[in-house]
Amino acid sequence: MNYKNITVAGSGILGSQIAFQTALKGFNVSVYDINDEVLARAKEHFKCLMGNYQKDLIATQEEVHTAYERITYSCDLAAAVADADLVIEAIPEVVQIKTDFYTKLGQVAPEKTIFATNTSTLLPSMFAQATGRPEKFLALHFANEIRKNNTAEIMKHAQTDTKVFEDVIEFAKAIGMVALPLHKEQPGYILNSLLVPLLDTAQSLLIDEVADPETIDKTWRVATGAPLGPFAILDLVGITTAYNIASVKAKEGNKHSKKLAHFLRTEYIDKGKLGVATGEGFFKY
Repeated sequence: MNYKNITVAGSGILGSQIAFQTALKGFNVSVYDINDEVLARAKEHFKCLMGNYQKDLIATQEEVHTAYERITYSCDLAAAVADADLVIEAIPEVVQIKTDFYTKLGQVAPEKTIFATNTSTLLPSMFAQATGRPEKFLALHFANEIRKNNTAEIMKHAQTDTKVFEDVIEFAKAIGMVALPLHKEQPGYILNSLLVPLLDTAQSLLIDEVADPETIDKTWRVATGAPLGPFAILDLVGITTAYNIASVKAKEGNKHSKKLAHFLRTEYIDKGKLGVATGEGFFKY
């Protein structure tokens, strides 16, 4: 692995975390987004991250300041990737937006550049041809709050070059991640393939009036030794996200999901109980 210059496309919640973590570990980072206003917000978010790294990881003022100074910004894609060894894409989870982005990226990025998508729900093979370099394209998926939840799932598709796959695994390790290789495509990767059924079952137990969130979470924590139960996890993820997922399934005709969506909206969202972010969800914080 010979990466030095990393471009992160998309400066939202996760994109900004990826960029700062990468800069902290000594890489040159270019952040790309659609306009200067969005990039200005990203700069402010990086300042918040500096404090978080000092609090959570005991990073020094000098370390976080140096990381901040390693980051450059551009709303010109060609300029942002001009010397990129690796581009990590963290833009909205919309197929057409990603397809258009990769079509343009493939035209302006140097031949050496590897592309990685941070998509949570889509498969890299959906965009491989649009990149113009399918053998140099794969998925590199991070969990939220990557400074603490430092997993990186590296997922190849059928055309990904083995050397590219191995290099991105090494890159993930180099930025402080626990690298988790997936040798074939799997919707949801490893983490969500395990987690989503747990969250779905917990919500079913609740709306079927089997038990309340506190009892369900206590059962999971005491019996397995897990630090969080499913409803505490949902509070971290955000109840709006759980509602949106249930709403999609409800529109597809799933009656159970329709009941869940209605319950989440009326009992939580309409009452401003969105999870940890608002101080109350299934639990109070």
